Amino acid sequence: MKRTVANHREPRQKLQHVSYVNRVWDSGLAVILATLALLIITAWSYWPIGRDLLIAWQSDDDYSAGQLVPLVAMFLLWHERKRLAGCFLKPCWAGGIALLLLAEAARIFGLLFIRPSAERYVLVLAVAGLVLMVAGVQVFRRILWILLFLLLMVPLPSMVHNRLSAPLRTIATTGSVFVLEAFGATVSRQGNVMILNETTPMAVAEACSGLRMLTAFVIVAAFVAYMVKRPRWQKAVLLLSSIPVAVACNIVRLCVTAVLFMLVSAEVGQKFFHDFAGLAMMPVAALLLFAELRLMDKLIVSEPTLQQERTSYDTRLAAGAGGKQVKRRKKYP
Repeated sequence: MKRTVANHREPRQKLQHVSYVNRVWDSGLAVILATLALLIITAWSYWPIGRDLLIAWQSDDDYSAGQLVPLVAMFLLWHERKRLAGCFLKPCWAGGIALLLLAEAARIFGLLFIRPSAERYVLVLAVAGLVLMVAGVQVFRRILWILLFLLLMVPLPSMVHNRLSAPLRTIATTGSVFVLEAFGATVSRQGNVMILNETTPMAVAEACSGLRMLTAFVIVAAFVAYMVKRPRWQKAVLLLSSIPVAVACNIVRLCVTAVLFMLVSAEVGQKFFHDFAGLAMMPVAALLLFAELRLMDKLIVSEPTLQQERTSYDTRLAAGAGGKQVKRRKKYP
C-alpha cells in the first residue's frame, strides 16, 4: 500500500518540476526576447545619428580621429574581458530605461532647438542605458570609464569649436615667431601671418590652428591613462597635459614648415605641413607623454616605497648596533 502511494506521488512531483522549469524557461525567454526587441528598436532609432557622425568624421579633418574611438573602446573591452567574466549579470531595467528616457528627452531638446551636438552626445547616453539595462550595475561600473571615453568620438559643438580655434591660431603664431626669432631667423608677425625674411608670407590658417592635433592627442592620452597602472590623479594630470603637448607639437610643426619655406620653397613647406608633419608629431607626442610618466616616477615617491626604505634602514641600523656590541664583548670579556 505504501509503495502504491509513493508511486502515485512521483509522477505528481515530476509534473510539478516540469511545469516549474517551463515557467522559468518561458519567463527567461520572454526577458531575452524583450531585450532583443528593445535593442533593435534603439539601434534603428539612433541609426541616423550614427550616420551623421560618420559623415562628420569623413568631412571634417579636425575630428577625423573620432572614428578611431569606437575601435579603441572595443579593444579596451577586450582588455577587460577577464574582469568582466567575473561580473554578475543582473539586468537593471529601471536604471536602463531611465537613462534611455533621459536620452530621448535630450534628443528631443536637440531637435527642437537645433542642437546637433546634443543629439550626438545622446548616442553615448543611450549606449550606457543599454549596458545598464542588459548587463546590470556591476558591469556598468566596470566599464564606466570606457563609456566616458566614447564621448571623445563626438565633434565639439560649433560654439566651442569657434571659441577654441581662434586662440589656438594666435598661440601657434606667437609661439612660432618666438621660437624662430630665438634661433636667429628674421620673422615678423601681422595678425596670423608670419613674414619670413621680410619677403615670404606664411599664413596660419584655421586648419593650422592645431585643433585636429589636439583632438587626436587627447584621445591618445586618454588611452594611455586608462592602460597605465597609476593613481587617478596622475592619470588626470596625464590627460590634461595632452593640451599643452598638442600646442607645443603644433608650434614645432609650424617652425619646421617655416624653415622649409625659407630654405627650400613654399610648395615643399605646404606639402610637408599637410602630408607628413601631422603623422610625424604623433610619435613625438607619445614620447612626451611617456617622458612625463617617467618624470613623475622620479619626482614622486609612493608610500610603499618609503615604508620599504624605512624598514631596510632600521634593519641595517639594528644590524650595525648588534655588531658593535659583539665586538665590545669580544674585546672586553
